[in-house]
Amino acid sequence: MTGPLKSTPRATEATPMPRTTSAQTRFPQAPRPERGAGTGRHLSFGQPHLPWWAGWLVAAVSAAAAALLSLTLGWNIAGGAVVAVVLFAIALPTWSVLVESSRAAKDRLVTTLVWAAFAIALVPLVSLMYTVLANGLGVINGQFLTYSMRNVIGQGGGIYHAIIGTVLITLAATLISVPVGLLSAIYLVEYGVRNRTARTITFLVDVMTGIPSIVAGLFAYALFALFFGQGVRMGFGGAVALSLLMIPIVVRSCEEMLKLVPGDLREASYALGVPKWRTIVKVVLPTALPGIITGVTLAIARVIGETAPLLVIAGSTDSVNTNLFAERMMTLPVFIYYSFTQPGVPAQFGQDRAWGAALVLIVIVMALNLVARAIGRTFSPKTAR
Repeated sequence: MTGPLKSTPRATEATPMPRTTSAQTRFPQAPRPERGAGTGRHLSFGQPHLPWWAGWLVAAVSAAAAALLSLTLGWNIAGGAVVAVVLFAIALPTWSVLVESSRAAKDRLVTTLVWAAFAIALVPLVSLMYTVLANGLGVINGQFLTYSMRNVIGQGGGIYHAIIGTVLITLAATLISVPVGLLSAIYLVEYGVRNRTARTITFLVDVMTGIPSIVAGLFAYALFALFFGQGVRMGFGGAVALSLLMIPIVVRSCEEMLKLVPGDLREASYALGVPKWRTIVKVVLPTALPGIITGVTLAIARVIGETAPLLVIAGSTDSVNTNLFAERMMTLPVFIYYSFTQPGVPAQFGQDRAWGAALVLIVIVMALNLVARAIGRTFSPKTAR
């Protein structure tokens, strides 16, 4: 007989080993840094940085030092501002070199120079707006905007006749220059690639861009003098002179906008059997419409303040004239010119009217830009969200 079976001892359960990935085997994790004593923050092993308030502190100290120096030497605000910027551009990069690195100091120096250049560019704009508002805002009222200068001597009168003339002449110049400029740009981009005629048109457009405005006025006067005789003055002649200044800007801006339209859109339209002219009308132009409107607005803003060509061909008058093809026509730039050069007695009233007309002209230009932005946003191609 066999003896009783002996019980074999149970194998002890093995403790599971932690699973490690190959990445952990090759690149073991570094131990976490201990917290600093009493700080509650992890110790930083990177490059030290200046605190976020360093720029404000340096700016305050630089401004205080510049103000003290200006008071001591009797400088004006502009001199103190220049000294403050120079001190800031020296102090902040120097502090950055001592604490951070030379690379960070160069970055702070360039940033300071960029902001300084931006502020310098804003100085003429802010100064202009402040001067015009300070001198012209008190003149603006209902009578100034709705009355002309007919039979007015000294105080009173308005710029209604100049506003009407400016709007009519600028509108006529736009109607002349926009079709010519847009069609020229379409030919240069869509039909005149590597064409001698296109290169000739481009050269002539570049030449027209640098034409002085007085030359455009003389050309318009000589042209209309051939048909109406010497001494001719009319608003349409001023529109022709302004169109010579607008056409190069319209051509260049429209050309660049048409070049930005992707060629894939044209090829997709051609693949569907759409002819070239219909592709331009239905695909290319709607895509480039916001940029085209912006270019046209810039061209209008370029010529709406021109004085020399209108002095030569449009002339001046104290009455309202709504006929572009007969008699003289007053515009806002010419009104401002005569109000300063021939203000009358006493001169204060004429100069005040000039400042008011300048403010109205600036408002008209700003309104045109806002309208152009609204139209461009309305007619721009809709994209899916």
